[in-house]
Amino acid sequence: MTQNELRSELANFLRTRRSHLLPEEVGLPHVARRKTAGLRREEVAQLAGVGLTWYTWLEQGRDIHVSTQVLESLAHTFRLTPAEKAYLFLLAGQTSPAYPVPQQEQVSPFLSRLLEQMGTSPAYITGRRWDVLAWNEAACQVFVNFATIPVEERNIVHFTFTNEECRRRFVDWEGVAQRMVAQFRTSHSQYRNEAQFHALITELQQRSPEFACWWSKCEVQGRQDGRKELNHPQVGSLVFEHSTFQIDGSPGLKMVVYLPACEETARKLEQLSLSSCAI
Repeated sequence: MTQNELRSELANFLRTRRSHLLPEEVGLPHVARRKTAGLRREEVAQLAGVGLTWYTWLEQGRDIHVSTQVLESLAHTFRLTPAEKAYLFLLAGQTSPAYPVPQQEQVSPFLSRLLEQMGTSPAYITGRRWDVLAWNEAACQVFVNFATIPVEERNIVHFTFTNEECRRRFVDWEGVAQRMVAQFRTSHSQYRNEAQFHALITELQQRSPEFACWWSKCEVQGRQDGRKELNHPQVGSLVFEHSTFQIDGSPGLKMVVYLPACEETARKLEQLSLSSCAI
């Protein structure tokens, strides 16, 4: 990503954060009628302790220096989460990517064995761009047989937004997909100069109106523990708790594990496993 692109992204991020805040949320008096949603530029400048002209230039993507102190003040003014604050600093060029980009991402034999040791609990390993690099049999039974997906499309974000079966299976597909976009933006910020990231984002913007819309909102989240419900075509409702684990020594690699959230789901997973063995 070029410096001009970074400044443009920073400007867009600031504008979207400003539009999300109400005056009363930051201690300003409520105004019944406003021409635009959120705070005005002059209000942000006042709260952050910076000049209005300087802040306006910042939102216009001009080539101006932003100090760490000012970024801290803006992060406080906008009530940014830790993930959003880290993203702000990255866009402003105050933090260089902490993750080296390897030529080829590989999953060790140990990690492959670990996946299979998860038994009937779906698990898979993704790379820095959320490409699916390895998976267990349970993941194929619950989600999709990843081996049947072309390598260039074997990506969690791509699958979520372009696969109709995925839309049908997730009970709250829209909520899942929106959170995924915000979390994927965090990953992208760590490797923002990588061409493969840009290629994937461009393709998804062209193929999915939902992705294009939510990506433009500049939402940022860290990957979190959560709960998901699926409608499986064979066994019906499946409810999972899930978490993502960083793999030591390979910063771009993460393991995603789904555990049954109830006895009924555990029983259905056993049923799926037995039916697979019988084939």
